This record gives sequence, C-alpha cells and structure tokens, in this order.
Amino acid sequence: MTVGFNIHINGSFHCCLRYKQLHSLHEQLKRSLPSIALPSFPPKKLLSLTPNQIEQRRLNLERYIQLVGQDPVLCRSELLRAFLLNAQQESSFTECSEVTLDVYLMNGYRISASVYTTDCTSKVLEKACALIDLPQDRACYFALYLMRKEANGELTIVKRLMDFEAPYISAKRWDDCKLVLRTGYWDSCYDLELMRDRIALNLLYLQTMSDVERGWIVTTRDLSEQLTNMQARGSKSEYLDVVRKLPLYGCLQFPRACVDYPEPNTVATVVLGNKELNLLTYEGKDMQETKFKVTRIRCWRVTPIHINEDNHSSTGGYGRQQQSSSHSTHQQSSSSSTISLELSFEYLMAKNQLKWITIYSEQSMLMSVCLQSIVDELLNQKNGSDPAHLQNPQHVEYAPLSYIRRDGSNHCITDSSSTDTLCNLVNNDSSSNNGTSNQPTQQHSTNNGSSFIRRKLKEFNTTVRFKNGKDSVQNEAFEWIGDDDL
Repeated sequence: MTVGFNIHINGSFHCCLRYKQLHSLHEQLKRSLPSIALPSFPPKKLLSLTPNQIEQRRLNLERYIQLVGQDPVLCRSELLRAFLLNAQQESSFTECSEVTLDVYLMNGYRISASVYTTDCTSKVLEKACALIDLPQDRACYFALYLMRKEANGELTIVKRLMDFEAPYISAKRWDDCKLVLRTGYWDSCYDLELMRDRIALNLLYLQTMSDVERGWIVTTRDLSEQLTNMQARGSKSEYLDVVRKLPLYGCLQFPRACVDYPEPNTVATVVLGNKELNLLTYEGKDMQETKFKVTRIRCWRVTPIHINEDNHSSTGGYGRQQQSSSHSTHQQSSSSSTISLELSFEYLMAKNQLKWITIYSEQSMLMSVCLQSIVDELLNQKNGSDPAHLQNPQHVEYAPLSYIRRDGSNHCITDSSSTDTLCNLVNNDSSSNNGTSNQPTQQHSTNNGSSFIRRKLKEFNTTVRFKNGKDSVQNEAFEWIGDDDL
C-alpha cells in the first residue's frame, strides 16, 4: 500500500509526498548544510507499517517539518524552495508549457503575462512588472495575492503567494480568485521610494484609491470631497500625502469575525497594519477601535476546529509559515465534517499581565501569515536592511536538487528559479545509473508515473500541515514593557 502525505502550507493544500521523498530531502539538506543541526528524521522501517505505526510516522513527520519551517537558515534554503516548487508541480500533474497568465491591478486593469506553468512567484512577478515598465529595483516592493470578489461585491484577500509555489498552479486551485498586484510591505515609509518613480507612483495611487473606495481606509465626508477634487486634477502625490496620514492606511482588512474581546461573542472587523492588530466594532454609526501592538504580542497560534455531523468538535494545529508555513498531520476521515479556524494570540496587557485573545475566522491562517510578515519587516528594519532584502532574501548557497518522484524516478534539478523543474530535467532513474540508486523493487517509468500515482494514492491518504497549533509562534519582535510604558 502506498502512503501519501498531504502537505498544507499557510492553510492551503500544496503537495502530496511519500516518506521516501521527504527522507531524500532530509539527506540532501544534511549534505548541503553540514554546519546546521537538522531535526531528527523519522527512521525507516523494514516491514510494512501497521495503521498505528503510520499514524506515529505522520506525527513524527509533522514535528520534523515544523522544525525545518521554523529554522531561519533552513527555510531560506534554495534546496527546500526547489523541492516544494517541484512537489507542487508533480502533485498537480502540471506539464511545463508556456501560457498567458492574467495579473490584475487593484483598479481592475489586466496585465496578460506570458509565463511558464512552472514559473515561481518571483519570476511571474518580474514578468508582470516588466510589462508595465516598472523598474526591477521597485518590483521588490510588490507582491502577488489571490483575491476573490464576494457575492456582495466586496473583495477578500485569500492568500499571498510565496516563492516556493507557482502562481499558475495556485491560481488554478483557487479558480474563483484573481491574481492581484499589491504592495508587499507594511511600513508606509517605503512609499517615499516608490513615489520617486512614475510607474511605481501610479501603482501606489491606484491601490490607495481602490482601498479608499472600498472603505478599507476610512475618510470623512469633507475629506472625501477633497480627495475627489484631487483625483479630478490628477494630483497623485498630493492625494497620497493626505491619505497616508489616515489611521487605516497601509492596512489589510478582513471580513467581520467573532472575537472574545472585550466581551465573548463580540463581532469585529479585523485590520492588520501599522505595526498593530486592530479590532473595529460598531455601535450604530459609531466605530470603536481596539488596538493591539504587534511588539506586545508574545506569541500566537492558529487552530482548526473539526465539527462533525454529530456536533462533536476536535482541534488540531496550524501555525508559522515556511517562509511563513505550518505543519500538522491527521489521517483523513471518510465521515462528513467541517473545519473552522481560530487565531489566538497572547498579549501583554500590562506589566507582567498576559492575556490570550481569540479571533474566530476562516482567514485566521492569512492573519497569521500577515503577523509573521510584519514581524519579519520589523526585524529587517532593526538589522538595517531594505525591503529588497526581505522580499528577495539572500538564500543559502544552492546545491542541485535530486528530486525523487512518487513513482520512484529520480531527477536532477540544477536551477530552481524558473522552468528547470520536473518537465525539462535530466533523467537520472535506475536505467541510467547502473542500478545504484535507492529505487523500489518494482520500477515505474516516467511516462506512466502519473497514472500510477493517481491509482495508488487513492488507497491511503494522510495530511501534514506546517506547524502544530499546540506550539505557538514565538514573536521575535516581542518587547516586555516597564512601568513607564503602562
């Protein structure tokens, strides 16, 4: 029986892997990063595993991937990024080909980019930015998001795309979403750099106008009239100078959710940005704003709640991202159930007084990703680096990846940045290496590997999600406060 493990990253399915594929990754990480103490990998077994042993292996793999995803060196390894990129391609049965991929600006303008189906996020971003003449040194300030238009006309940000995934494949999985170009930073001080370039200024202006029109940035009636006049005059810089001073500028807004603060069952709009997590509540037309500084959040976790037909619920874990990723594992059940998510964070309310606050939202995982991104930016600024370093970090030296497919064939990948993935590789299977590779007894050719995978993986499936909810994400930007701060 073939056992496949579903890997969910940042709350969404990324790939399905077998034990031997993860073991191969571990061995290559160990060789390429000899100075790094890798987590222990679940040992091989000579005999077939019992259901209990499979469950134990699942738990051990979960813990292993958690630790890899949390290590600052490992999670920036080009080897790991190439592995995840190719695993996504294999699991989605995507052939490498040239396609037209639509990327939208916040005002609905469409950029039709010619890309490969296996291009990673940074490559697609680079191609889209080139089509609108955005200089490369400004492109690093932007990111790609998947956004969905709801039935009521509102826009919802579903996820931010990372560089270990291919936008074409991710967009196909979320077929009700569009790829959208938005700024990828949180501190509005970086606006000044964009405003020095005509194209970047236009992008920032269009995004800001869209956020104002959608109510993500709150204005008064008088100010709204002033902004309309500035639009009519084409005073883009003046418009931005005014809006940048408003409280919710530069924030991402999430749909209303239930929170347990200040009272249980409080309905609030969650807003992230300006180094804060804000809860907006309404009493009639009056808006109340509760602010939580990110630097006073000691840790956080995302937990899925499984609600079965018999109304019993159970919890499992999610958490930090591989470059913001999470892992927890559970065996899939045939019984009908729904999954709800909650984000809990421990906040320093006063000196030596910590309190857990919980948000119940389907977008809890994206909130967690955003929190981690804010923390990363704060640490990046503390180290004196610019956004270019944060968006495109200096990866650890890359060694060619030997990728074992689920059908047992082995491939050498020498460049993980674009199209050198599983569809145009040097084939290093057992027919070309004199049988010295670690292959299963029964060989399966690359040509029929897809049907083999589809057939065998139906027999058993289990899930790995990056980071267990029992293990909270520790905030490296957390600051204890003293009496003077109260």
